[in-house]
Amino acid sequence: MSVGLNYQSWVNARPSERSARTVPLQARATASTAMRTVALSDAVLLVIVVAALGLSLATWWAWVAMATVVGALALTGHYRPRITLSVAREAGSIAACAMAPFVVLALSKVSGPSTTRLLVTGSIVTGAMVISRCASYWVVRTLRTRGWFAERTLFVGAGDVSTKMAATLDEHPEYGLRPVGFLDEVDSAGLPLPLFGGVGMLRMVLSEERIDRVVVAFGVTRESDMVDVFRACEDASVEIHVLPRFFELATAMNSRNVDDVWGYPLLRLRRSLLRRNARMVKRVFDATVAAVALLVVSPLYATIAAVVKLTSPGPVHFRQQRVGERGVIVDVLKFRSMRVNSRSDVEWNPTNDAVTKIGHILRVTGLDELPQLWNILKGDMSLVGPRPERPFFVEQFKVDVPRYDDRHRVPVGLTGLAQVHGLRGDTSIDERARLDNQYIENWSLWRDFVILFQTFTAVIRNTFEPSGETGRSEAAPVLRIHRVEDQANGASETVQSATPGAKEASSIG
Repeated sequence: MSVGLNYQSWVNARPSERSARTVPLQARATASTAMRTVALSDAVLLVIVVAALGLSLATWWAWVAMATVVGALALTGHYRPRITLSVAREAGSIAACAMAPFVVLALSKVSGPSTTRLLVTGSIVTGAMVISRCASYWVVRTLRTRGWFAERTLFVGAGDVSTKMAATLDEHPEYGLRPVGFLDEVDSAGLPLPLFGGVGMLRMVLSEERIDRVVVAFGVTRESDMVDVFRACEDASVEIHVLPRFFELATAMNSRNVDDVWGYPLLRLRRSLLRRNARMVKRVFDATVAAVALLVVSPLYATIAAVVKLTSPGPVHFRQQRVGERGVIVDVLKFRSMRVNSRSDVEWNPTNDAVTKIGHILRVTGLDELPQLWNILKGDMSLVGPRPERPFFVEQFKVDVPRYDDRHRVPVGLTGLAQVHGLRGDTSIDERARLDNQYIENWSLWRDFVILFQTFTAVIRNTFEPSGETGRSEAAPVLRIHRVEDQANGASETVQSATPGAKEASSIG
């Protein structure tokens, strides 16, 4: 094993020991605090400017306009903690956010001030906010050089580019990043900062060294091997940046998620759905839509329940255990579409004679999933997310499908990205896992709207197609035979279990 692969926290000096200019850890403010201060200063500035220009603060539209300006700036990422503070880069967006509400008021002909006065006010507000932002950023950069808002930064990768960038950050404290060490599978000789070990030590180092930001740069560890490591650390409240390969060609410089750090473009990993605020927004959206939907479809719900009860013996609802977020078992509700069958937990696909006539209609139209609105309202599920699977099959897929278990980082969904791509029934589990994880990494509320709309159109298409089985892959999961032992009486039962197939191969493993 190479030198430095065993983690030792004492090798890394604290900020107060490394530099006299650094503020002690307990006194340091965070970058988030700095941007919250900027947001507060924008709000105060708006009130002062609007009042100074003689517009009445007693009118509703004045407060709506000011709130809209701050809200637009927040939604467009102007209060998100950034490494590079550049008014030149943000001026156009700031101007648009500041001017737009006053233009709308002018076009709406609100009572009181004239159109000209509103446009002049908007122009003055825009200029004042740009000037104020210049002053705010200057203050933040100055405080950074004195140790305030400094963030402890860990480099994953100890190559030549990483060491040069770490030296650059030490020379330019105005970026607010304080390099503390490296993680990589190399020898520590010649490194300017401590080597804490390999990438497998990331979780421990984040905690012990109180890391604020992680920069993934060039090292000997393969990028594919680091995906599992980072996903295992997604609960940590740290920002993760990637220094792209071929960055000299400016391959990512136009993205708003990129910070230009003295010629090094750092691409911030979004991880939107894994953030607390995003989860709160998604949860409120899910609960609201589920409650309204249950109210609207209540007559249809009652009709289906009555038909299911009258056409075959058994309960109206079918409860089945499925694996939810973080592996927690949840009871998922459906309208019963099959005759009572105790083997459904371990049988991949039911035979056609097991499905009732009304059950076939419910499956084709997707109405059998309607009771899952109660699961969503309860919080066990979401409107959009990875579809839940039975524990029996999850245990197989976790072994056979790369990163299958990563799907369980978020609540399971009524529909999902994999489903709108036609991956239902006997289709590739590997492709489902890849699409589900891609949805998690790139979540947005708008994307949920799009997936719900695509689901609706897919249901209509399936309803009017003769087979009702559109969008299925030609390659079905290969079936293996397992012996399920009954521990109570020693009896055994032969059941089918699915091994995930793919279009490129007939089986995995």
